[in-house]
Amino acid sequence: MKFLARSLGLILVAAGFVGLVIDGTRSIVNNSLSFASVAGMVDALVPGGISGLQEKVTSQVHPLLWDPVLVHLVQLPASVTGFFLGAFLLWLGQKPLEPIGYLAGR
Repeated sequence: MKFLARSLGLILVAAGFVGLVIDGTRSIVNNSLSFASVAGMVDALVPGGISGLQEKVTSQVHPLLWDPVLVHLVQLPASVTGFFLGAFLLWLGQKPLEPIGYLAGR
């Protein structure tokens, strides 16, 4: 399980870095700060996009979860969100540290 968390974390950190480079390039070309949002990425990758996600959350979980919480989360920059989510998964999947002064086998 830790291997899966580390692998997915490394992929998300790399994707966040690539997204940050793309957003930076787009910002330089447009002469204004612009980021691709999580909502834009979900719309591009998932059929049904944000509207399908909204219907599922409001019908299956709770309608109040969508409006105050998830509306703000899908407006975050996708590159920064992917980077922090990947860093969190890397932290969860790290190997336990060996205690100092402990000799294995004795």
